[in-house]
This record gives sequence, C-alpha cells and structure tokens, in this order.
Amino acid sequence: MCCYSERGQSTVEAAYLIPVVFLLLLVCCQPMILLYNRMIMENAAAEGCRLLATATPMGSHSDEKYEGYIKRRLAAIPPLDIFHSHTGNKKWDIELVGDENSRDVCVSIINKLKPLPLLGWSSQLVGMCDSEGYLTQQVTATLPAQPAWVWENSSDSPARWVRQWS
Repeated sequence: MCCYSERGQSTVEAAYLIPVVFLLLLVCCQPMILLYNRMIMENAAAEGCRLLATATPMGSHSDEKYEGYIKRRLAAIPPLDIFHSHTGNKKWDIELVGDENSRDVCVSIINKLKPLPLLGWSSQLVGMCDSEGYLTQQVTATLPAQPAWVWENSSDSPARWVRQWS
C-alpha cells in the first residue's frame, strides 16, 4: 500500500490547464475577427466596384448613394469595438474612384477596431496600433469598368463593334 493519495490530482491539473486553454482561445479569436472583417470588406469593395462601373454623370447618382450601398454590405460586421469602432471619427472611411467612362474603378475601405486586451497590449508594444490603441484594416478593390476590347476599339461606333463578330 502506498503512503500518498492521488485524490485531487485532476483538480490541480485543471487549475493549470483551464487558464492555458482560455488564453489559447483568446489568442485564436483575434485572427478570426480580422479575417472575418477582411472577408466582408473585400466583398463590399468588389460589389461597390461593380456598382461604380455603371455610374453615369447623368441622373441622380451621387457618391453618397454608392457609399450607402457599400455601408449596407458592411453592416454584416457587428457594431462592437473588437470588430469595428462606431464612435467619433472611427466610422467607415470609403473612397470611390472612377465611373463608367474610366478604364478602372476603385473602392478603398478603411476600418478601425480595438484589439482584444492581451493582444492589444502586445500590438501596442510592437507598434501595430495607432496612438489611441486601434488597429487599422484597409481593403482596396480595383476592377476594369469596361472590357479590354472596348478600349481597343474606342474610336469605333457600337455598330462596328457588332460587325466585328459577324
């Protein structure tokens, strides 16, 4: 018979293991948040480019309407500081370049978010955060407004475009 008991050993192991598991879970959450944001932002920028390629100088089209369209796509990102800061001057920064007469259209979206506590401190030490402690994510999408053959035959009329395939 042995002199010592192994009762309570699992409790001591759990006391060491549970904080480590939660720390690993916390470290894995921040990259998942950043990837989710990037996925939504890239999709919204691409949708904005497709819409911007149809922008004409005639009619009631304005940059505010296009930004509103993009912001509705960005609404899939929760209004929490760890996903996107909705306070002060940290709202979505959207830049639209081009229209249907441009060779390319471009949409840039900038997002500011507050990192999770443990990673926030380390990212501030490394210099990844700005002076207020926010991380910045930027996505830029660029698409051609017209197919290449339109620009190659720009001096021709649409009737001649059709005849080239006859």
